[in-house]
Amino acid sequence: MTALIALFWRDLRRAWGSGALWIPVVFFLLVATAFPFAVGPDAPLLAKTGGGMLWVAALLAALLPIDRLVRPDRDAGVLDQLAVRGFADELIAAVKIAAHAIGFGLPLLIALLPAAALLAQDGARVATIAAGLALAIPALAALAVLSAALTANLKGGSAIGGLLILPLAVPLLIFGAGMLDPSGRGAAKLLAAVSLLLTVIGPFAAGAALRGLRE
Repeated sequence: MTALIALFWRDLRRAWGSGALWIPVVFFLLVATAFPFAVGPDAPLLAKTGGGMLWVAALLAALLPIDRLVRPDRDAGVLDQLAVRGFADELIAAVKIAAHAIGFGLPLLIALLPAAALLAQDGARVATIAAGLALAIPALAALAVLSAALTANLKGGSAIGGLLILPLAVPLLIFGAGMLDPSGRGAAKLLAAVSLLLTVIGPFAAGAALRGLRE
């Protein structure tokens, strides 16, 4: 168990102690900055469409750092050492998902404030988006780790992984954006249900992919 705790803190330090941390955050903010130039300085239009754009940006930002989630540990033999010590691949994947959720999720929620201001989102919509992202971040982290495990042996794995995982993330996008619709009262419950399902399934799917790396 000590080894898993060390793995969690190592992954968290890797996320927060390197420039890789800022890639998803900068991407998220760049999308929020560029979008007003695309639609023009129409505040009502920005307010109506900006929330959905923030969800798209958050989804893509979660997949940007997948190259550093599994491949470095595979190359360094860390995964093999943990397997030899008797740790299940599903447990290793769960630890990595938790570290990634915290490592990219907290900075993303902080970056939401300036991004929402750029897109003319009022306080109520910002709170709704933040609540939705908080529900979805564990699922996004699970999908990112699964994508990283599936593509660890491939060159250009981040691009391929995004294409593989994007269909699974579409329900999160639909229900997350649906929370911004005044008539979408059930969207939050559906988002929570989908996020919980993906978060529970994620470690098992990623664990199977990790086993495949050693075969």
